[in-house]
Amino acid sequence: MTNGSGLPKYLQVSEMLIREIAAGHLQDGERLPPERDMAATLSISVGTLRKSLSDLEEKGLLERIHGSGNYIRAKTDAESVYAFLRLEAIKGGGLPTADVLSVDKQNKPSSAPDFGPHDMAYRIRRLRYLGGVASAVEEIWLDASVADTIGVDDLGDSLYLFYKTQLGVIITQAEDRVGLDNVPQWAPSDFDVAIGAPCPFIERVSWDQNNQRVEYSRTWFDSDKARYITRIR
Repeated sequence: MTNGSGLPKYLQVSEMLIREIAAGHLQDGERLPPERDMAATLSISVGTLRKSLSDLEEKGLLERIHGSGNYIRAKTDAESVYAFLRLEAIKGGGLPTADVLSVDKQNKPSSAPDFGPHDMAYRIRRLRYLGGVASAVEEIWLDASVADTIGVDDLGDSLYLFYKTQLGVIITQAEDRVGLDNVPQWAPSDFDVAIGAPCPFIERVSWDQNNQRVEYSRTWFDSDKARYITRIR
């Protein structure tokens, strides 16, 4: 398991399992391997695994039966740090991580829809990984009214978790539009789609807990590595 983002390792594991359940890789009623075997497979301690499983149990995704084992309890409304993330690895799931490439406070782009009361926004550019594979590049514009300063070192893998815990901004809904766009000039070489090449593209507008538009984002993803998916159950 990677630990380069800021998410505690136990939470990385529980979030990975949540995405595996959502992708159908872990079925309702399925018994997990013995804890020592599972911890060894994930290269974590048994204590860390048990903390992860307790997190799943609190979220209603796991039933722990003494003397029998740990059983998956799939549900559609599980709380997750990545509840709004619609990208998955091609095979499904994939723990999300990210490298922050830059954070700059700038005038909002003229092409963006109206969002937030400020004339400026924090432009955050990231390289997104799924299961350790570079899969997307992201450009996120966050209205400047939410913080006096934001720097690269402030951010981890989950921006929405940062918004909630550090800025008091809770993203409650989002609207995505999916199409094609050319890979931007700033995309790093680790993103395998060539600069300027057409690429699947997501535009998103996000609303906060006060029903105000607060964020606009653009994501280009490698269709050989990732897919956009929404599940309706």
